[in-house]
Amino acid sequence: MYLDYFGLKEAPFRITPNTDYWYAGGQRGEILAALLYAIAHGEGIIKVVGEVGSGKTMLCRKLAAQLPDTIDSIYLGNPSLDPDDMLAAILADLGESPTTGRQARLAQLNAALLARHEAGRRVVVFVEEAQGIALDNLEFLRLLTNLETATDKLLQIVLFGQPELDTQLANPRIRQLRDRITLSLYLSPLNESEVADYLRARLAVAGYRGPDLFPAALITRLTHLSAGLSRRINVLADKTLLAAYAAQTHTLTPAHLDAAAGDAEIPQTRRAAPRRLSKRCRAWLSAGVAALGLLGWAAWQARPQPSATVPAVAAIPRPALPDAAGVLDEARRTRQWLAAAAPGTHVIQIAAAKDAAQAAVLLAGLDPATPRPVRVLYGRSRGAPAWMILAGEFPDRDAATTALRGLPATTPGVEALRSAPFLRTVRKMRAVALPTG
Repeated sequence: MYLDYFGLKEAPFRITPNTDYWYAGGQRGEILAALLYAIAHGEGIIKVVGEVGSGKTMLCRKLAAQLPDTIDSIYLGNPSLDPDDMLAAILADLGESPTTGRQARLAQLNAALLARHEAGRRVVVFVEEAQGIALDNLEFLRLLTNLETATDKLLQIVLFGQPELDTQLANPRIRQLRDRITLSLYLSPLNESEVADYLRARLAVAGYRGPDLFPAALITRLTHLSAGLSRRINVLADKTLLAAYAAQTHTLTPAHLDAAAGDAEIPQTRRAAPRRLSKRCRAWLSAGVAALGLLGWAAWQARPQPSATVPAVAAIPRPALPDAAGVLDEARRTRQWLAAAAPGTHVIQIAAAKDAAQAAVLLAGLDPATPRPVRVLYGRSRGAPAWMILAGEFPDRDAATTALRGLPATTPGVEALRSAPFLRTVRKMRAVALPTG
C-alpha cells in the first residue's frame, strides 16, 4: 500500500525469512561463518539458540543456501515427529522411498549415507524448533550421529531452538547428547545501533534511496518495544510506515510507532541482561580461522540469563569479539601483570594454542564457570611456543587446587590439549614467557 509513496519496489519488512534480506550485523555474519566452517570440517552436534523471532529460521535458510555443493542438507521443521517419521523424512529428502520398520529404515539410511560418503558427499540435518522435541526423540537424533565409517561421521546435526532447549539439554537423561554438542551459538537481540543498521539495510534491498526514514529517537523506542528481535522489528517498522502513509507524511514520529505497537499488540517487554555463552569449541575450529576472519568467535557474545532483565536500550554493551589482534593485546597485558605479580601466585592453565587465531577460538568457548580473570600468555608450553589460556589468580597452591577441582567437567582446553588442566606459578611462567613483538 505504501510502496510507491516511499519509493520502494517491494515490502521491506515482511516476516517471511527471505535470504535476500539477510542481515550480517549483530554478529549474524560471524555466526554464519562459524556454522559453515564447523559443518565443513567438524563432527558432533551443533546447537543454535535464540529467542522467538530472533532470526533462527533466516539463519538456517542462509546457511543451507551457502553450503558447498558437496554437502546435502535435510530440513526437519516439525518437532512432533517420532523416530520412525524422522527416518522417513530424512530418507525422503535423500531421494529414497522409506521402507517399513525402524530397523529397516536405519539400515536403509546407513546404506544411503555410505553411498554419498563414497561419492565424496556429506549430509547435515537442520532441526528447527528443537526445544519442542521430546527427550526420547532428541536421544534418537543423537543415536543417528553414531552412523559412521572407521574415520568419518556420516551424518551431522544442527539444532535450532529457543532458550528452552537448554533446559531440555540439562536433563540428565540426555547427558550423552549434551556431551556430543561441539559448538554452541546464541543469536542475541540487536542493540540500538544494530536496529538502525538493520532498518537501513532492509530498506535499501527494497529499493529505498532517500534519507533515513527512522529518526534516532524512534529507533530507541522501537528497540525497546521490539526487545531487539528481528520479527518484532519487522512488524513494528511495517506498521509504522503504514501509519505514516495513512497520515500522508514522510516524517515518521513516535505517534506512528505507538499506533503500530497498539495495532500489532506488541507487549512492552524488557530485554534480558547478557550472559556468557559457552560450549566446547573443538580444536578443529582453529584451523582456517584466520582465512575466515571472525569465524567461530560469535560464541564470545553475551546471552541473556533467564532471571535477569534490563531495559532494551543501546546502553547494553556487548563484549568485543576476540580476534588474533585482541589475543596479542591480551598477551601483552599478561606480560605486564606477570612482571608485577607475586612469584608465588598460582593460575590454572586450561588450554594452549599454536597460534593467536586458535587461542581466540578457545577463548570464545570458555565455560562461564571458568575462574576469572582469564589471561593469555605467549611462551613455551611443553617445550614448544604456544598461546596459553590461563584462568584465575590464587595466592597459594591450596586455593588454586580447590578451584582446579571445581572446574567444569569439560572445557575447550581439555580437548585442545588432550590432557587435564594444571597449575602454574608466576615464577615459572616468567621463565617460559616469550616476547610478543
